[in-house]
Amino acid sequence: MVIFTIFEDFINLFFPLTCASCGNNLLKHEKVICTHCLYHIPKTNYHFEKDNPISKLFWGRVNIENATAFYFFQKGSKFQKLIHYLKYKGHKEIGYELGKIFGFELVASSLFNMIDLIIPVPLHPKKEKKRGFNQSEIIAKGISESMRKPVMVNLLYRTVEAETQTRKSRFERWKNVEEIFQVGNYGAIKNKHILLVDDVVTTGSTLESCAIELLKAENTKVSVATIAVA
Repeated sequence: MVIFTIFEDFINLFFPLTCASCGNNLLKHEKVICTHCLYHIPKTNYHFEKDNPISKLFWGRVNIENATAFYFFQKGSKFQKLIHYLKYKGHKEIGYELGKIFGFELVASSLFNMIDLIIPVPLHPKKEKKRGFNQSEIIAKGISESMRKPVMVNLLYRTVEAETQTRKSRFERWKNVEEIFQVGNYGAIKNKHILLVDDVVTTGSTLESCAIELLKAENTKVSVATIAVA
């Protein structure tokens, strides 16, 4: 271990790791994003508030136990740059690290520390193949490490490759994802409290469609957690 640490320090001397947000060199204890950038990403703290704005997105639409988003997504911000690098530049380590940090926050919340398993919002197979990964799955795995709860992938899947949600109205977003998800085995989630994970929530239409399908399983509960709210 000592030899490995010395070797790692030697490599970092010539090829220093840099912050994915600001580009400055990372300190030895920092991973992917520097402490300064993490500190300045505006948190919502909605995971400590039952009737928060994310929860209200689903009122009268679908029975969600609790809902939260970790950060505020602001256009032109360094955080937008992080999400862009994650989704479109293949920097999966960003999603995993943010997921880990988020997971520690969720464990500390009485609203979220009783979930049984984690399910990421799925991409259509064609889109996932093109991108190379599902960013929501990467985030979910980071959350899983901190919360020590299993991640279940491929149980919830898309049956239709929906159009992009960008520039669509709330009603158009809902129609675009209506009934495009299915569950492969309802018995696997019977009597479970599921944490449904996505990257960014805007109107909640995609999450609503996923939750409706998951709640068809007997005695199942669904809570929602996203890295950011737009």
